[in-house]
Amino acid sequence: MIFLLIIITVLYLLLILALAFGFDKVEDFKVEDIKAKTKFSIIIPFRNEAENLPELLASIEVLNYPKSHYELIFVDDDSTDDSVEIISKDLDKKFLNKNFTRTDIKIINNVRASKSPKKDAITSAIKVAKYDWVVTTDADCVLPKFWLDTLDCFIQKKQPKMIVAPVTYHKINSFLKRFQLLDFLSLIGATIGGFGIGKPFLCNGANLAYKKELFLDLNGFDGNNEIASGDDIFLLQKAIKSNKSVVQFLKSKSAIVKTKAQPNIHALISQRKRWAAKTSSYNSVFGKVVGLIVLLMNAALVSSFTFVLFGLLQLKPLLYIFIIKSLVDFLLLFKTTRFFEQEGQLSSFIFSSILYPFFSVYIAFISLFTKYKWKDRSFSK
Repeated sequence: MIFLLIIITVLYLLLILALAFGFDKVEDFKVEDIKAKTKFSIIIPFRNEAENLPELLASIEVLNYPKSHYELIFVDDDSTDDSVEIISKDLDKKFLNKNFTRTDIKIINNVRASKSPKKDAITSAIKVAKYDWVVTTDADCVLPKFWLDTLDCFIQKKQPKMIVAPVTYHKINSFLKRFQLLDFLSLIGATIGGFGIGKPFLCNGANLAYKKELFLDLNGFDGNNEIASGDDIFLLQKAIKSNKSVVQFLKSKSAIVKTKAQPNIHALISQRKRWAAKTSSYNSVFGKVVGLIVLLMNAALVSSFTFVLFGLLQLKPLLYIFIIKSLVDFLLLFKTTRFFEQEGQLSSFIFSSILYPFFSVYIAFISLFTKYKWKDRSFSK
């Protein structure tokens, strides 16, 4: 038993140290004051987002980028609230009198063709998108003022075909939300670290950009339309398989998109079940190895705790393993929180570290046997 715990701990230690090393290998991108060239089609799928849309629209209104260089495509996924009305009123009041025209702003209906509403929404929008670069975000996000300027500068300097960009949570005002933030930032840290060691395996559709030509060449989401989520990860994996060199991470504070943590534990469990449901379909060998090592590490801690309770294991080995895991986790999290300027949220790190193994093992277990809800719809794995 002790020998197995040591092996798992060493593998986990090496993995997180490699990702922490990779995090530093990705250089911070410095935005330059250059003439805007890239034209963007911004795609925003939404379903029953009346509560969140005003803040998103307010952030769009103050985007610094020339209005002639981007369009907005809102995709209504069968909303039953006032989402469409909110967008229409805001567009008339805030946008159309500021160099936008009706051709620059569209509200279209989602054309369902698969089991994945989000993928269908993006596909529907790309069909009517008039510019070469597609940018996706979510209706519950807030966009930074120089978001498009940063993307444009990165495109001009680096010549990528797909850009993975940073996302974080904001409005963190409870332990539950701090717990989610630290978990989320560990994923973002691993995302950046993966790019740094030449093994990209994660991204987030709330801040993702790619050439429309690339999307079409990859046949869009064909091959994973049976999976409800994963519009970001599976497209990333297809792009990497086609040509890894054209996929790059944009490590810049001026490109950080902010979104909200889940409001309660029920919503959090549903979200994490949705995330877990797609992992078994990953094509990335490295991604699967990472997921397996992380799961084994957390399962080892939970199992060891159980053995200690029943007197089958001494407490010391459990404490040593927990301390080693916590220290290496803290290293990657500290680098990530420093980049996002959220170091203060590390005050919940120790308590979160104690709870997280139990939470992650629970999610992994129930995701095998139960459905999950997403936007008031039920989905199976």
